[in-house]
Amino acid sequence: MKKILLSILFACFLALPNLFAQTPQFPIVKGYGGIYEIPDASERPDPSLEYKVIIDLTGAADDPKEISRWVDNIARMMNLHGLAGVPKERLKVKVVVHGGAVFTLLNDENYSKRNEVNNPNLPVYEALKEAGADIMVCGQSLVARNLKTADLWPGVRVSHSAMTAITTYVPQGYTLLRF
Repeated sequence: MKKILLSILFACFLALPNLFAQTPQFPIVKGYGGIYEIPDASERPDPSLEYKVIIDLTGAADDPKEISRWVDNIARMMNLHGLAGVPKERLKVKVVVHGGAVFTLLNDENYSKRNEVNNPNLPVYEALKEAGADIMVCGQSLVARNLKTADLWPGVRVSHSAMTAITTYVPQGYTLLRF
């Protein structure tokens, strides 16, 4: 009996870390940008406010076969607000992609020509758009890289430039984040 009790206690001790482990949550952007509840957090977004964010996205993945952590970070930011209770309708997100990040927007055909794999970022962009994010690409960056709109994921809009998109939306109350 003592051996059984000790075995049970030992098994419980080994399982203890798993009792506190969390699984990622995806309240707004489904399947991407997994985040975790922080019960001790005393600072949280206010669900009664409207959040307007414009993201200046210039970073691409270190490994083109993987999702860019910067693209996934957009999903994380949206999910963090959602987990805190901010409704999707109160979260206005605009993403301006330029610089080296424009390659994260290539359609599969063009991405695979450059990297020998389909674009792993496109499902994230699809999920972001489904969650309400407005994805734009800098037209100046396209010209500088000899890219055309037809080379890109069809869900993206072309902006005159990243700079003019940012200077248009910041005065409208959008908070600028750089990824």
